[in-house]
Amino acid sequence: MNYILKILLSAIAVFALANILPGITIESYITAIIVAIVLGFLNTLVRPLLIFFTIPLTIVTLGLFLFVINAVIILIAGYFISGFTVTSIFWALLFSILLSVLQSALHKVLKENKK
Repeated sequence: MNYILKILLSAIAVFALANILPGITIESYITAIIVAIVLGFLNTLVRPLLIFFTIPLTIVTLGLFLFVINAVIILIAGYFISGFTVTSIFWALLFSILLSVLQSALHKVLKENKK
């Protein structure tokens, strides 16, 4: 149940950011849910591999390269999901940063309501 709620909160965040940022387009609410699921899948499986293979670059940039890895994951999701388009790496980077902030805020509110 908690996992489904996290996916729905992520989908809401994805849909809200797609309406705010001009470089990100999303067709429907269903597409937002699919994007949330695919991003969760990519963050679970692909992100650790990308981090492992780019450890030297991540160390040299003091961890800032992780932002680029997040943007690449967004671009990969945009490539595989029809109805979700990302126009450039800049918009993917901005989207990933804002999505992280918004998701952490939503999950924090969720945890506070449970107590």
